[in-house]
Amino acid sequence: MVTIRAAKSRDLPQLAEMIAALAAHHNDPSAMTIDTLERDLFGDVPWITALVADAGNELIGYAILVPLYKAQEGQRGMDLHHLFVRDGHRGHGIGQHLVARAREIAKNAGCGYLSVSAATGNFTAHKFYEHMDFKPRPVTGMRFTQALA
Repeated sequence: MVTIRAAKSRDLPQLAEMIAALAAHHNDPSAMTIDTLERDLFGDVPWITALVADAGNELIGYAILVPLYKAQEGQRGMDLHHLFVRDGHRGHGIGQHLVARAREIAKNAGCGYLSVSAATGNFTAHKFYEHMDFKPRPVTGMRFTQALA
């Protein structure tokens, strides 16, 4: 039996490991640490919400949510920033349950939409999100960043 629940401090080591696994899957480095996760999930100013798929003896998946805002529309949204299910547990509905719980959290926070992105060539993810009733939207414009020292 798998339970979808909010992450707890005891989950931080497994959550950090799964974040590193998702980064490796995309050939990205991971600088995530347990201290960073603790700060961002449970610190004075929580920045993210994390859900975990708890199989009893281990965590087998997670989702991370980050708030969004459309100022011109006065509308809150939530970005499904990460969605991950461990190898061997995919194809059993775990991702669907994580998305369903993410929707509930977004609705309860007064959000009018849930957003997610997937790499251009990740057709498996595209099909999954379309199956979960996400609508593809074109990406327009450039995004700029500036390092803050």
